[in-house]
Amino acid sequence: MFNPTTPPTMEMKIVDPVLSTTTPMKGRKAPPSHYTFKMQSFSLLSKASKENCVSEEFEAGDYKWRLSIYPSGNTKGNGQGHVSIYLMLVDPPSLPIDWEVNAIINFSAYNFRDDEYVTTQDATVRRFHVLKTEWGIPKFINLDTFLDPLNGYLVDDTCVFGAEVFIVKISNKGDCLSIIPPVTISHSWKFGKFSFANLDKYESESFVGGDYKWKLLLYPNGVVEGKGNSISLFLALEVSTLPPNTKLVVDCTLRAKDQITGQHAQRNFNRKFTSSNLVWGSRQLVALSKLKNPNNGFLMEDTCIFEVEFVVIGLLTPGID
Repeated sequence: MFNPTTPPTMEMKIVDPVLSTTTPMKGRKAPPSHYTFKMQSFSLLSKASKENCVSEEFEAGDYKWRLSIYPSGNTKGNGQGHVSIYLMLVDPPSLPIDWEVNAIINFSAYNFRDDEYVTTQDATVRRFHVLKTEWGIPKFINLDTFLDPLNGYLVDDTCVFGAEVFIVKISNKGDCLSIIPPVTISHSWKFGKFSFANLDKYESESFVGGDYKWKLLLYPNGVVEGKGNSISLFLALEVSTLPPNTKLVVDCTLRAKDQITGQHAQRNFNRKFTSSNLVWGSRQLVALSKLKNPNNGFLMEDTCIFEVEFVVIGLLTPGID
């Protein structure tokens, strides 16, 4: 049912506590777009009494951020046995009282052995607000994996972490669906002298369905992929009866009747009728060879019968904030 007019990479896994799923990480040669944080004498840091190490400020998307690394894992986030990594939004008091920042974040760890940045591949939008000014991954890299120099993440007691922060501008758009008491609308169209139909398109007479006017459109020789092999049949809404800024949600069945056995050819669709999409239906309702075969009952005395049954489920209008 359509409108008729229209380099190999190394991978490892991390556990994302927010999604409770395993998120892939892939290696790449390009460094992180926004920030890298090189840490030397990592073993001394992991033995220090301070649980985490915070980077200098960096800017991304007109906001200021810091990276926070937990060399032995963030115990409050159940990150024991791992390196934990977090992104912190800096200076939120300068933002409006009801501030909110939405961002896609990817963390990385440099692999000296392979000369590449192993980076998270996560398109989830993270929401920063007054009650949550940081987001991160408690179980970023398994500590045993990280500390083994053969794996390439800690070489000469040095490691490099990175971050990319892509701000997502939220432009909230809403709609209001008003449900209509279901009333089935039926219309039958007897199309005579089919063998003499030489126009590309024929229109039925208008008929009323609910508070709207409709027509059936027939392409006796098909349209688009139905051209030359099928008949195409569509339900069309008369735009003058559609209120401004309104969409009609319609559940519809289009049918070519088998006048002998009742084995009708039909298609169902559920679509929104709008001022820019007034026509929906089937480009290949029934094959012309099947329709013209007198044993099938679609064409009797050179007459076809087309039917439509539909329900206007509801009206969609722009939502109110």
